[in-house]
Amino acid sequence: QLQLVESGGGLVQPGGSLRLSCAASGFALGYYAIAWFRQAPGKEREGVSCINSSDGTRYKDSVKGRFTISRDNAKNTVYLQMNSLKPEDTAVYYCAASSSGLCVLSGSLYHGMEYWGKGTLVTVSS
Repeated sequence: QLQLVESGGGLVQPGGSLRLSCAASGFALGYYAIAWFRQAPGKEREGVSCINSSDGTRYKDSVKGRFTISRDNAKNTVYLQMNSLKPEDTAVYYCAASSSGLCVLSGSLYHGMEYWGKGTLVTVSS
């Protein structure tokens, strides 16, 4: 069974850091493009970052320089290191996988994601 499980969310003060993990089971994550999305209360889901099968990366403009996406194929896990967090980063964060291996941005979303995790909540508040 192909599955993605996110972890690492929580409550953090503005300016703090969190590292989210997206662990895959049932498939070798290294051959897939993995994207992080987020959805804040009352807002639409948006793509935050993506890493393709060649380890090329893409970021939403508002997180560039603060967030870093990476993968550890030995652990079958993708990470999202989030630094200098702001209250507007508060959202449920989801990871998703595409067997195309490509990060194709369509509007504010990465296209072609076939598998999704259930999300982890990140709250940035003092």
